[in-house]
Amino acid sequence: MRNVKTGWRRGCLLLGTGVLLAVGITACGSSGGSNTLVLYNGQHTETTDALVSAFEHKTGIEVSVRTNDEDVLADQIVQEGANSPADLIFTENSPALEYLQGKNLLAPVDASTLSMVSSKDNSPDGDWVGVSARVSVLVYNTTMLRPSQLPTSVLALAQPQWKGELAIAPSETDFQPIVSAVAKAYGEQAALKWLEGIKTNGLSHEYADNETITSSVNSGQAEIGIINQYYWYRLRAESGSAAMHSAIAFFTPRDPGYVEDISGAAILKSTHHLRQAQEFLAFIVSKQGQEIIAQADSFEYPLFPGVAAADGQPPLASLQPYPITVAELGDGSFPVSLMTKVGLVT
Repeated sequence: MRNVKTGWRRGCLLLGTGVLLAVGITACGSSGGSNTLVLYNGQHTETTDALVSAFEHKTGIEVSVRTNDEDVLADQIVQEGANSPADLIFTENSPALEYLQGKNLLAPVDASTLSMVSSKDNSPDGDWVGVSARVSVLVYNTTMLRPSQLPTSVLALAQPQWKGELAIAPSETDFQPIVSAVAKAYGEQAALKWLEGIKTNGLSHEYADNETITSSVNSGQAEIGIINQYYWYRLRAESGSAAMHSAIAFFTPRDPGYVEDISGAAILKSTHHLRQAQEFLAFIVSKQGQEIIAQADSFEYPLFPGVAAADGQPPLASLQPYPITVAELGDGSFPVSLMTKVGLVT
């Protein structure tokens, strides 16, 4: 299991000299010419590859993609500072972008680009733009549990009945917004108590990522888990409906376990290709870019009005997640500090 860095801060130091050197070499080399955009990609590769291919075809601007975990990339940008070879960063979740914004490393996004997305899904300071959304849900094994047996609140997953049956991925950045939401709803002490229960119940099925949670529950190794909805749709697309022995379910509307997460993109202040980078952001939030997201195998929610999500998912506008803003989700340091206190991450 990958260790979580507190608010993205200690990553490069913890990586060790050898790994840091390897990452630096990978990132700093350029496969294109001087006019090639360099994109640090923390998103799923299929989504990014489809967007980049269409953008290159439309504009003739080349994009060199360097993929890693979003927290690793954010730490790398901090270490590189003004010398970063990256022009842009694309992440799965907003805290990495908020962290870089707090370090004053991001350039303002064109107002016309920000206007294509609801203001609630953008940087409060205008330094990154929301690109797509996902929502946290329960995944459960349909041969082991009936819908009537499912908890309606995320708090219930800390109860003794789920000991040894709960699959979790606490080091996955997708889990942090849920911790933040629980703390906002019930206070820090209640969140710590809840995390203690989650740690106890999930000890037998603690994984590195949501993909493993989904496959573990589907195969019956665990009864239930918390994931973002699109991981289940991705597994069904890969495995076929006949191989699915699981389903997803929403918590009660506005429960803190029911969180909408925003994937976003930003331009580094140090870029030497500001015009082209702004063009890339404008493209990925345009109707064409958002339709690519809707048709891709990532099964994320596009944010452009009128572009529907793939595979018959409930419309984004119909969802009723817990009311927490990207500013309240912050840079990820607070939920990581709580998980560290209870020993859920190191």
